[in-house]
Amino acid sequence: MVEIAFYQLRRTPLEKALPKLLEKVLESGRRAVVLAGSEERAEALNAALWTYDQGSFLPHGMARDGRPERQPIFLATDDTNPNGAQIAVMVDGVAPADPGRFERCLDMFDGTDPAALQAARDRWRAHKEQGNTVTYWEQTQGGSWEQRA
Repeated sequence: MVEIAFYQLRRTPLEKALPKLLEKVLESGRRAVVLAGSEERAEALNAALWTYDQGSFLPHGMARDGRPERQPIFLATDDTNPNGAQIAVMVDGVAPADPGRFERCLDMFDGTDPAALQAARDRWRAHKEQGNTVTYWEQTQGGSWEQRA
């Protein structure tokens, strides 16, 4: 079984919150694959990772860049793990068919969108029924994360 951590975005859009979580992943010495719902979303996240902070650099790539095994962060739109990531970051409700092949999965969703919130609740229940450990993280006023469940 695997830990699925749900991150409810309320104060910060995904393009601002994702880089901060990815920084933590890299600081821990792990790799991440970001599973996006469309090529357009992956392209937007790619641009955001290049421009989110003038003083930081998050090494990342996409399929078109080649050599995925050299990318600590890889943006994908399919159920893949070409960079040997230990952490899967799931956006747009996308999930790997077998989350157990990762150490941890991070499910980021828009907590201000009622449909996205309901879909996240459904995924939470499904993961619990499968025996996975689920945790819930909520954004504070300052944009950091606090575990609530």
